[in-house]
Amino acid sequence: MRAITIFVLCCFSLISFSQNDKIFDEANALYNDGKYAEAIDKYETILNSDQHSAELYFNLGNANYKLNNIAPSIYYYEKAAQLNTSDKEIQNNLAFAQNMTIDAIDKVPDVGFSKIINNVVNTFSTDTWAKIAVGGVLLFVIIFLAYHFSYSTTKKRIAFVTSIVSLIIACFSVAMAFQNEALEKKDNPAIVFSSESRVKTDPNQTSEEVFRLHEGTKVQTLETYDDWTKIQLSDNSTGWIPSKYIKTLK
Repeated sequence: MRAITIFVLCCFSLISFSQNDKIFDEANALYNDGKYAEAIDKYETILNSDQHSAELYFNLGNANYKLNNIAPSIYYYEKAAQLNTSDKEIQNNLAFAQNMTIDAIDKVPDVGFSKIINNVVNTFSTDTWAKIAVGGVLLFVIIFLAYHFSYSTTKKRIAFVTSIVSLIIACFSVAMAFQNEALEKKDNPAIVFSSESRVKTDPNQTSEEVFRLHEGTKVQTLETYDDWTKIQLSDNSTGWIPSKYIKTLK
């Protein structure tokens, strides 16, 4: 009975993917004909079926860019970049879309020891650091066994030093994996969708306004309270904005 259920689910999945491929081709045809709004409707139909891809987000970004929809175009380019970090065309189009934004916010660069640590941590992904750690542990075990069964003093010394180095690499990689994961959890970007938003000192309408933001600006979300979200800009400015005015990228 379980096998039949799995078979039925697989059939439905194949039918769904086939339908989405057809809709995707139709959306591309509409886009090529300059019918961008209709193309967006088709692309969003695919998104509503929980099928996601860098190409789908990229095309949604392009269609919105053609209609001068600043916030949606940046949002979808960012989503595409998350799924395909090495695609230069996505990055180029994202840069073009960002040029349409009003807010010019300086970025506070990392300096000193913090910059060095972040550069090292971001050298590899969490999974890669974890694989390096596992490899280091396996190498330690193998070399330690070689040390134990070796009769030559020279070989024992070499094996001992190598095993210690591999163990240090494994421990270091574990620490980097945890640090990388912590940075990923801390990274909660969002795009401002409101044409103009008043950012407040506290999560209520009567509090003092600290600055204003416009559509397309990228922010970091820190916490939420009721219908408000605390955000941080790239220049480290913080404030509260109505949650409905932003759309998170994760």
